[in-house]
Amino acid sequence: MSNKTHDRTGPAPELNIVETRSLSEGWARLSRVTFDLRRHDGELQRHVHEIHDHGSAVAMLPYNRETGSVVLIRQFRLPPWLMGERIRMWEAPAGLLDGDETPEDCARREIIEETGYKALRLIPLGRAYASPGSLTECMYLFLAEIGPEAEPGAGGGLAEEGEDIEVFELPLAEALEMIDQGVIIDAKTQLLLRSLQVRLAGGRDQESA
Repeated sequence: MSNKTHDRTGPAPELNIVETRSLSEGWARLSRVTFDLRRHDGELQRHVHEIHDHGSAVAMLPYNRETGSVVLIRQFRLPPWLMGERIRMWEAPAGLLDGDETPEDCARREIIEETGYKALRLIPLGRAYASPGSLTECMYLFLAEIGPEAEPGAGGGLAEEGEDIEVFELPLAEALEMIDQGVIIDAKTQLLLRSLQVRLAGGRDQESA
């Protein structure tokens, strides 16, 4: 067990980019980056990493405080299928920031597009990197209080983006059971559901942006 006194941030890494080579330019950008990094023991070490960049994102969990229910979506995702998951993924609504859009504006837009519900309040939970070893994506997380009804004709995603989204409203307790049963296996969705569980237990769901 280490007895080293920890520093929550530490000094800025000493890094020199040697080369950045584009491997693919499409919906996302794939680059191979060669860089020299000063290790914490002082040694200079060369690395070559492949980096996937598609911008920053938001993820939010719509919930109805009066009924104790949450809104989740279900859709097909190719990467899990390629890994043997023959399922449609249960997820919280999410999406990429568009241009100069703020995370809050993006969250409100994506909730309507994907679920049909309107966010009455957004509660920011901070930001997180899902896979910092290879992805540049920084995800902004929110809880979103919603009203009792969805907007008529809204939700289900955008056809022009190839989205085919099912929308479900279910009790929070059932959604948490689905995590324990291995039904909900999306990381951001598990994090948002557990965050709501903890905040409700501590009486903190009234905090807003």
